[in-house]
Amino acid sequence: MLDALPTTLSDALQWRYAVKKFDPSKPVSDDKIDAVLDSIQLAPTSSGSQPFKVLVIRNDDVRAKLRAVSFDQPQVTDSTALLVFAAWDNYSEDRIDNVVDVHAEQRPGTREMLEGYYGNLKAMYLPRDPYVNFEHAARQSYIALGFAMYTAAQMQIDTTPMEGFDAAAVDEILGLSDQGLKAVSYLAIGTRADEGDWLAPMAKVRKSKDVLFERID
Repeated sequence: MLDALPTTLSDALQWRYAVKKFDPSKPVSDDKIDAVLDSIQLAPTSSGSQPFKVLVIRNDDVRAKLRAVSFDQPQVTDSTALLVFAAWDNYSEDRIDNVVDVHAEQRPGTREMLEGYYGNLKAMYLPRDPYVNFEHAARQSYIALGFAMYTAAQMQIDTTPMEGFDAAAVDEILGLSDQGLKAVSYLAIGTRADEGDWLAPMAKVRKSKDVLFERID
């Protein structure tokens, strides 16, 4: 581990990796987890809709059930907390109207403008196939996932983003379908183990910039 917190964006991103083995005897403090949750709340989303919900799961029994449908990955149960990002299964008039209500309450005098803007969104979103809308909502949740990972890295909090699970089974375990939600991703938050993580000593592998980027000036 670094002797001091990363001071730059590059330092933080170099320090982080997708932890494969957490040490459950070294829990992350509540205030640090709250800071990660703050970053999720403040993350940008398309039209400010925040079309997802994040379940913060610490219950051991629930996490054991989730691990059983997540290819037995130990991060699910050995982390301090497991965040489950669940996106709206569709856009609806009521959901979009609720977005308008929230914005109008926090920005007095804007309701007429908001109703015009979000009325145009309804005309665009509501006729679409529900799966297209779910995919759009899921992409918004990934923006928040990225903000959470970077915020954690800045504080030297270890995380593991995960998609390796039976989404339908997760939905059933957590009762997501009844809420009009579908599981999209996990973020396990904890402390990397001192030993036993095969990935920890490995070099960070990324494409070179000349391959990854194409500049059009």
